[in-house]
Amino acid sequence: MKVKARFLCVLGAVAALVPAGTERARAEPVALVALGDSLTAGYGLDPGEAFPEQLEKALREKGYDVTVANAGVSGDTSSAGLARLEWSVPAEADGVIVELGANDALRGVAPEITRTAIAEIVRKLKARGQAVLLAGMLAPRNLGADYAAAFDPIFPAIAREEDVLFYPFFLEGVAAETALNQPDGMHPTAEGVGRIVQNILPTVETLIEKIRAGG
Repeated sequence: MKVKARFLCVLGAVAALVPAGTERARAEPVALVALGDSLTAGYGLDPGEAFPEQLEKALREKGYDVTVANAGVSGDTSSAGLARLEWSVPAEADGVIVELGANDALRGVAPEITRTAIAEIVRKLKARGQAVLLAGMLAPRNLGADYAAAFDPIFPAIAREEDVLFYPFFLEGVAAETALNQPDGMHPTAEGVGRIVQNILPTVETLIEKIRAGG
């Protein structure tokens, strides 16, 4: 009984050190939005298999009270994502995962156009007070070394300049993996999306903790 009493006393002392409202803040739900193209929208996949849905499920399995809304539109370039930002991402969202740029590269869009659009998206979200996780993209190597050298640095540079969370390559571990892609070789299967979720999950957890910390 003495041990139990001492334990309860210690717990009480610790609780007294925790600022009022901290436990409530940690328990508050977090609303995320994934703003992207077909890689987010879930092109070719069944309901529940797209990136936002699989990410939400993985986070909930880890105990997070979180929702991840799907704001992906197949075929969108970064400029198209910027054009629909105001109505695609609710102002009430706590954080946004930005996944755009793949279609820019596939279409050979001038890298400076992509950079301008992505940077403006990030700035607009920050101005709203929303936390941002920027997912990077790499140019297909068949576009040539010069294009890749201009395109690939766009994402890390913006993340650094705007001081937002950064995940270097959205398709890490999935790109060029035949078993994890649909027959077109560009869009992940449900298993491929699962690999993406597994890889990006720690960074998304950091995003959630940043939101809960008020930053």
